[in-house]
Amino acid sequence: MTNLAWLLLLLPLIAAVANQLYLKRNAFIASMVSTGSAVVTFGIAVILLGSDAAPNPFHWITIGDFNVDISMKLDQLSKGMMIVVTGVGMLVHIFSLAYMADDSAKARYFTGLSLFMFSMTGIVLSGNFIMTFIFWELVGLSSYLLIGHWYQKDSAADAAKKAFLVNRIGDFGFMVGILLLFGLTGTFVFDEMGAGLAAFTAANPAIVGTLLGTAILCVFCGAVGKSAQMPLHVWLPDAMEGPTPVSALIHAATMVAAGVYMLARVQLSLGEAAFAGFAGETIAWLGAITALGAALMATQQDDIKRILAYSTLSQLGYMVMAVGLLGANAGMFHLFTHAWFKALLFLGSGAVIFACHHEQNIWKMGGLLRKMPITGFTFLIGLLALIAFPGTSGFFSKEGILHAADHYGHIEGNSMVFFWIAVVVAVLTPFYMTRAFVIAFLGKPRGKDSDHAHEVGPLMFVPLVLLAGLALFAGWPFLNKISPDLPEHAGHLQFNGLFWISLGAMIIGVGAAIVLYRGKEKDPVSIPLFRNRFYIDTFYEKGLVRYLQDGLAAIIHFLDELLINGILVGGSSRLAESFGNVFRRVQSGNLQGYAFAFGIGVIAVIYFTAFWR
Repeated sequence: MTNLAWLLLLLPLIAAVANQLYLKRNAFIASMVSTGSAVVTFGIAVILLGSDAAPNPFHWITIGDFNVDISMKLDQLSKGMMIVVTGVGMLVHIFSLAYMADDSAKARYFTGLSLFMFSMTGIVLSGNFIMTFIFWELVGLSSYLLIGHWYQKDSAADAAKKAFLVNRIGDFGFMVGILLLFGLTGTFVFDEMGAGLAAFTAANPAIVGTLLGTAILCVFCGAVGKSAQMPLHVWLPDAMEGPTPVSALIHAATMVAAGVYMLARVQLSLGEAAFAGFAGETIAWLGAITALGAALMATQQDDIKRILAYSTLSQLGYMVMAVGLLGANAGMFHLFTHAWFKALLFLGSGAVIFACHHEQNIWKMGGLLRKMPITGFTFLIGLLALIAFPGTSGFFSKEGILHAADHYGHIEGNSMVFFWIAVVVAVLTPFYMTRAFVIAFLGKPRGKDSDHAHEVGPLMFVPLVLLAGLALFAGWPFLNKISPDLPEHAGHLQFNGLFWISLGAMIIGVGAAIVLYRGKEKDPVSIPLFRNRFYIDTFYEKGLVRYLQDGLAAIIHFLDELLINGILVGGSSRLAESFGNVFRRVQSGNLQGYAFAFGIGVIAVIYFTAFWR
């Protein structure tokens, strides 16, 4: 089992290195190596479900009594998350064999996929914060490479840079939070943090609350970037410029879920009480605002991938809100179910885009359910899971979050506002998803691309069928045991007040979308505020970015040219050149000159010897 755990971590890295160094010019073998590694790692993850034996830590850095280890943690949280990462990763690799078959840089694409799988596996298995941070940054690098795969397109290159830079902002706070937690607990190891915090609390009871809350919020900054919470959410919709399988792997099921997983790991290590103060409420508020704001933006998007991107933002907000409300188990359960049905929806949209000759505007589609029945029905199943249709996996996990919000609201001194925000989002989600399905899959074709569309091949529809089965049944007790964490009564239908509120929210959203969009040729609703994403991107672009480029960057450039290049670097080089010129003139190569200098030197020696005794 110890060797299997190491193989689970290192096999994707071996595949990436082999592809990059030896298989660049053989795209077919490179794709097979990466896909084979993904299949094997999924098999290992399934085998490790029955084992709790983590490998012995490897001492990496030792300074006195201080050690930094390469250590793995195999508990239910990490093992369940590994099923998500490797399972979705395997299906995305298989789907990509067909989707990227004609891509001129297929070998580079699969190299990036393997590097990403290695990075994400490292985050999940890390036993300490140092390892987590290293792999956290590797995930940022690999996502940059995959988002910018088609770097010839300016939009793709800009989206990759935007994702990389925005994540660095959050990661700075993450690094500060890690150091603060080390100061509080005296360790980077997750298993030792609880005891370290208890010792610090006993010695410093007056200051621990404020310091701990600050540390948690700084750590949360990393999740704000990776899990695309407001105001650092702007990179995720633009990241749809990457290949659609990348969107399914990175931006629906794994990378964006890393922030939620990390928060759950910290909450498990420190105890729920650490999140009970202002830190937890701040996290809950930011998650709730993201869930609501992203859902409103999704109602006015026309690009099928952007609709799913804003849906992902909204569902991530749900998960983050649950963690802040001390319901990390509900958030992780929703992460588990969401991974399957959102990967299904993204891959389904990829099949649609592939069949429609890369058309992504839903208003130029229509009638696709008849043209692509397998894709259409599997997409519908993913939609039903996302809108929490009773009995689907998404229904059970969303009920867990509603229950957590309801329970938090009934604690004395707390508000029910989080619960009602969750209910409003539960209305908006079926509205914008039904809107997308009615426009794209029902009615008649609105363009020649959708009119000539046909069903995709088995390499594409087999992953869709498998994901459809998981979207339906992953929340039921016979499957949800492999989830990273489970709330109480997960997977059981309970006909209580929450059930009827949830069902009513779904019916209202679906009904409103059908009434408004059935048979329409153009959008009858126009809300510029939502369509333009609350103008947040515009503010960043015209306010911050332009100011930084035209103002601060210009000042830095001036100082760089004047002080660094002009005086320090340039001045030093000119001074050295001047001294060199002086001594270069002495070394003329003239024998008479050397004899004359030698004579002068002899006279000087005699003079100083005779007269300076």
